[in-house]
Amino acid sequence: MAQTARTVRRTTTLGLSTAVQRSKPLSKAGLLEWLFTRAFSGLVYPQIWEDPVVDMDALALKADDHVVAIASGSCNILSYLTAAPVRISAVDLNGAHIALGRLKLAALARMGSHDDFLRFFGRAEDAANVAVYDREIAPQLDAVSRSYWEGRGLNGRRRISLFAKGFYRYGLLGRFIGTGHLLARLLGANPKAMLAARDLAEQRALYERHLAPVFERKLVRWLVRQPASLYGLGIPPAQYAALAADGDEGMLGALRLRLERLACDFPLADNYFAQQAFGRRYAQGPDAALPPYLQPRHFEAVKARAGAVGYRQGSVTTYLEEQPAKSCDAYVLLDAQDWMNDAELTALWTQITRTAKPGARVIFRTAADERLLPGRVPAAILDQWRYEEARSRALCRQDRSAIYGGFHLYVLPEAAA
Repeated sequence: MAQTARTVRRTTTLGLSTAVQRSKPLSKAGLLEWLFTRAFSGLVYPQIWEDPVVDMDALALKADDHVVAIASGSCNILSYLTAAPVRISAVDLNGAHIALGRLKLAALARMGSHDDFLRFFGRAEDAANVAVYDREIAPQLDAVSRSYWEGRGLNGRRRISLFAKGFYRYGLLGRFIGTGHLLARLLGANPKAMLAARDLAEQRALYERHLAPVFERKLVRWLVRQPASLYGLGIPPAQYAALAADGDEGMLGALRLRLERLACDFPLADNYFAQQAFGRRYAQGPDAALPPYLQPRHFEAVKARAGAVGYRQGSVTTYLEEQPAKSCDAYVLLDAQDWMNDAELTALWTQITRTAKPGARVIFRTAADERLLPGRVPAAILDQWRYEEARSRALCRQDRSAIYGGFHLYVLPEAAA
């Protein structure tokens, strides 16, 4: 079993190396790329940071649509099932993300109540979760995923024990948020104070008092200039460069703007992204903000439809190369294209265009506010698609995760093909 877990990690590292490492190994850029690959080879996103409500608005999913999506933490994969009984092919270079998605599917297959499911994946801090895993879920898992969750971390404990200790505090992103809280407290700030706000006016006042001053501190300004310090946000070197060029204040201004949007633009009571950022957990209670797949009203639908979700470790381009022409209705690329060079973008969009049915939709995000594809993907391919610019900008403003500069929607007209 341990050998299987090591194989998963090697496969993840190899795939990420191909996606990220482009510079000479002994150069500064090459070292940064190597460090990012190492950091990104384990669990990164216990929760995905793209708003599935915005995704579903853009995709207009209908029954029997075939959705090809990057898996990440699988919050969005399962949330799409609340819109319609769709078929989802979830793909990810990171084997830990694949194991997390399959864990959620196995739990849905065994759990009969929303309370049990919420305790496991919503609260994620109860020793009973580990007992449920051993008794009910583990026998349902494939060997590779089981080897991951029963493998041991540096502390010697099985990875599944994270669900007894506050799962969302772990993974690369969870630890990054925790480090941010520690740094803020050392500098005299208190991110948790945001949770006391009762309306947008109080959110603004608390932000100005507790968070905005941090960006003026010399230590924070120095840290922001170090690309490796932001690897916990999943920002590879190429994406860091795009963000740093997006605005007059460079990376510092970009991060300040994103945090201000998260803290001030959306009611905290309705924004589970803010709850995780400032409270490091989902809120408690019957009216707590949760991802759609964890909401009580959707449990039965998600459970009934989960059998139509399949997972595969690898790249989206490779997966699409194996699919028939005109076989896919929707594509969710997250921000993966920010990592790609022109040849990789062209290869991806060649396969998207080949496999897309008339009327297909593609959504993705960019770190910076930019049109990523024109001039990089050949016009012969890109001109077959219609870019919904006004709608893309409107949807970006609605994204409660608030961390991206751009949201983009492309549609293949019905007359195409």
